[in-house]
Amino acid sequence: MKKLNKNTKFKHNIAIIPGDGIGPEVILASLKIIRKSLELDNIYIKEKYYPWGSTYYKKHKQMMPKDGLDKLKKHDAIFFGAVGDKNIDDDITLWGLRLEICQNLDQFANVRPSKYMEGINTPLNINIAKNIDWIIIRENSEGEYAGSGGIVHKDLPLEMGSELAIFTREGCRRIHEYAFKLASSRPQKHLTLITKSNAQRHGMKLWDKIFYEVSKKYPSVKVDKLLVDAATAVMVNNPEKLDVIVATNLHADILSDLASALTGSLGIGATANINTNKIYPSMFEPIHGSAFDIVGKEIANPIGAIWSGVLMLNYLGEYKSANRINKAIKIYAKNGGPFTPDLGGDAKTKDVVNKLLSILG
Repeated sequence: MKKLNKNTKFKHNIAIIPGDGIGPEVILASLKIIRKSLELDNIYIKEKYYPWGSTYYKKHKQMMPKDGLDKLKKHDAIFFGAVGDKNIDDDITLWGLRLEICQNLDQFANVRPSKYMEGINTPLNINIAKNIDWIIIRENSEGEYAGSGGIVHKDLPLEMGSELAIFTREGCRRIHEYAFKLASSRPQKHLTLITKSNAQRHGMKLWDKIFYEVSKKYPSVKVDKLLVDAATAVMVNNPEKLDVIVATNLHADILSDLASALTGSLGIGATANINTNKIYPSMFEPIHGSAFDIVGKEIANPIGAIWSGVLMLNYLGEYKSANRINKAIKIYAKNGGPFTPDLGGDAKTKDVVNKLLSILG
C-alpha cells in the first residue's frame, strides 16, 4: 500500500475507537482491507484513534473523556470495535461508551444485514439457508434500552429494581419511516413488523399503531406482523418469508444475533448506527462483542468488522470501493476461505486479511 505523507489529500475523516477485547484486533485488520480498496480509487482516509474503553476506565473512572462526544462530532464517521471487560460491570462499559455515543449522537437507526454466503457452513440445511437475505432495522434510541428506571431500598429486604421501556410517537414514527423507505428500495418490497403487543399492551401497542399509520404512505410495500417468539421459528424454518424486519431495541438485538448465527457465525455480523440527517457522524461496528475467550490468540474473525467497514463506505458514498470488498468477501467464502475457528477452520486473523488483500489485487 502507498505510504502516506504530509501532501496526501484525505477525503474522509474517520474516528477509530478499537475498544476492548478483540476489538483492536479486528478493527486494525479490517482497516487494511478498507484502505486497500480505497487506494485503488486513489482515495485516502484520515484516521484519528481514540483509546477509550475499559482500559481507559481503569485509569480515569470513565469510559471516555467528558469532551469525547465533542471530539467525535468533528468526524465524518466512527469505526468502533467492541466494549466490555470481565472485571467491570457490563452496564458501566456499555452505557459509558457505546450507548453514550448512540443516544447522544442520535444514531436512532441500527441496520443489521444478514445474508447467506456460498461456501460458509451454517447450522441450517443449505436449501433453507440460501434463502436468507435480510436487513434487520433496530430502533436504537429508546424502547427497552432507554435507560429509564432505577433501584430503590438498595441492599434492604425491600430492594426493588425497575426498568421502564419508553416508546414515543416520534421515536416509533422515524424508525418505521426508515424501515419503509428501505423496504421500498428492495426488490421484494416487503416489511415485517416484530412485536409483542399481545403481552405488552401499552408501549408496544403504540409501536404497532404508528407502524400501520406510516404504512399508508407506502402502498407498494407488503407488510405483515409477527410476535417476536414466532419470528424466531420463521427465521429458522422459512427464511424466504422475511426481507426487511423492523423491531424494537431489545427484540432486534436478539433476532440479529440469531440471524448471524444462522448465516454461520456471530463473527460475520455487521452493524451501522445511523444518524439519518448527518448532523452528527454515524457509527459502524461488528456485532460480536469483546470475545474474552479468544483475545490475543490471533484467531478473531475480521469479516464482521470488514463488512461493517463496507457499510461505512456506502454511508460515505464510496460505493465502488464498498462493492469491491463485497465481491472479494464472496470470492473468499466461495473458494473455501481460509476460515477462522468460528467458521470451522484453523486460520489466523492475518490469514483472512492476506487472502482478501490478494483478491483485491
